[in-house]
Amino acid sequence: MKVLFVEDDKIIASGLCYSLSQEGYEVTHCLNAAEAETAMGKNSYDVAILDINLPDGSGYDICRRIKEKEDIPVIFLTAIDDEVNVVMGLDMGADDYITKPFRIRELLSRIKSVTRRYGKAESRRTVLEFGGLKIDTAQAKVFKGSREISLTSLEYRLLLIFANNQGQVLSRNQILERLWDFAGDFVNDNTLTVYIKRLREKIEDDIQNPRIIKTVRGIGYKGGS
Repeated sequence: MKVLFVEDDKIIASGLCYSLSQEGYEVTHCLNAAEAETAMGKNSYDVAILDINLPDGSGYDICRRIKEKEDIPVIFLTAIDDEVNVVMGLDMGADDYITKPFRIRELLSRIKSVTRRYGKAESRRTVLEFGGLKIDTAQAKVFKGSREISLTSLEYRLLLIFANNQGQVLSRNQILERLWDFAGDFVNDNTLTVYIKRLREKIEDDIQNPRIIKTVRGIGYKGGS
C-alpha cells in the first residue's frame, strides 16, 4: 500500500517512515507542500498522512488537492493546540486525526481503520518468508508451517527487523535504534538479550544452535543465511 506522508519535522519523519516500511507500507515522504504537490503529480496513493502546519502552506491545502484528484483516506497529524482546527480538515473530507506525540501502534490502527472503510485493506497484504517462517504483515501474524506463533508486540517488531534485513549483520545498537517507539519506549542492551532469547525459544528448532537468528560474536546478530 502506498502512503503519502507530509511532515516537516525530520526526526519524527525518520522514525515514522522506518516503522511504516517495516509494516509493509511503501512510503513517499515530503517535507513541505511543494514536494507533496510534485509527488501527487507523479503517483497515486492509497492513504495520506498530513501534518497541518508546513513551512510553505498547510495540510488543509494538500487535503483539498488530494480530494480533488482521487478519493483516498486522509489522516491529519496535529499538535494539541491545533486540535480544534482539525474540524476544518474533517469538513474538507479528511477521515481522522491523531495528536502528537503518539504511539506508532495507534497510528497503524488508525490507518487500518480508515483504509478498511475505503475497501483498501486487502491491497496491502504482504507475506514475508524468513527462515522457514511466514510473516503476514497485514494481520501481524507469524506462522511456522501451519502453526501460528504467538509473539508480543516487541517480539514481532524484532522479528520484522531481521526479516527485512536478511543476510545482514546488525549491531546491537542498530537493532536498539530500530526498536525505538514514538511513545518513548526504549529497550536497553540487557533487555535486548532477553528478547532475543525469548524470540528464539518461539521460532527456532534448536535454541542451542539457532538458524534463524544467529549471533555474530563481538558485533551483534544476523538474520537468515
